[in-house]
Amino acid sequence: MNTAREGATLGLLLRNDGANLVAIVILSRGKCGLSKCVTRYLVGMAAADLLVVISDPLMKWTAVIYFPRSFLRITPVCRFDLWLIFASTATSVWLTVAFTVDRFVAICCEKLKAKYCTERTAAVVIGTVSVLACLETVPWGFMYESGEIIDGVPWDCVMTLSFTNSPSWSAFEVFHRIFYPCVPFILMLLFNILTVRRILAASRARRGLRGQKSGENDKDREMENRRKSIVLLFSITGSFILLWGTQVVFSIYKRISMSFVYSVTDPRYITDHTSGMLQILSSCTNMYIYSVTQSKFREELKNVLKYPLNRILKLMKR
Repeated sequence: MNTAREGATLGLLLRNDGANLVAIVILSRGKCGLSKCVTRYLVGMAAADLLVVISDPLMKWTAVIYFPRSFLRITPVCRFDLWLIFASTATSVWLTVAFTVDRFVAICCEKLKAKYCTERTAAVVIGTVSVLACLETVPWGFMYESGEIIDGVPWDCVMTLSFTNSPSWSAFEVFHRIFYPCVPFILMLLFNILTVRRILAASRARRGLRGQKSGENDKDREMENRRKSIVLLFSITGSFILLWGTQVVFSIYKRISMSFVYSVTDPRYITDHTSGMLQILSSCTNMYIYSVTQSKFREELKNVLKYPLNRILKLMKR
């Protein structure tokens, strides 16, 4: 039953892997009506999310369930994959924060907007965040050791005893669990509140001004664009907070209770796996958010899906 559940989760995540690829292709075309700066951030987030899905369900769980003796289970490869999961997840988290900050600057800081909200700045921020996330997560690669040695080759990755007993590891994990994603939670909530407050104030002032000039029934294109931006921003950050919440709370509980291993009948085992699944699913939701909130993205998605069919029809006509 456990294997079946893992396999079903794997299939769901692999389908979302394709969704991230489609999102990257569509956004890279630059025809969604978004600025180059926003497009950079969204492509960076989609790429980081794609890497999370590849490294976790594909390389980790596929190897465990279907290829128990593949090269992916050799200890150095296994340790690299486990580090890659942490590194890509951290990159995804902080790119979401960076995107939130960028939208805050664009809406609330008129003087800084021209210098900060540019394609070049976005590229620098994405590169810096990615490098720092990779460096910060390096210690996680040393949390595991080989489970057995066959013909001189170390196999599998098991948690070291020092991880559960060492004060240094405890301090590092507490720092990591606070830094990811508690600090991002606080930052996103703070910047979202400030952004919404500024938008509401600007909307009231603009409605009053337009009401004096041309009547209330005229459609304000600028306010419509702001509304779409805030819907996109809140959808991305809101889904992130909701899907990460269970993982954060349960990780703190595990460290406080010093409980790391459970039987398959223990409710904590189900909670642990469910929280991990929700956290990984946070790397798969953005493409669906784009589809729901962005009309031009939906149009481009339809064009991408129709393209193979159109090519086949043209070949048949020939």
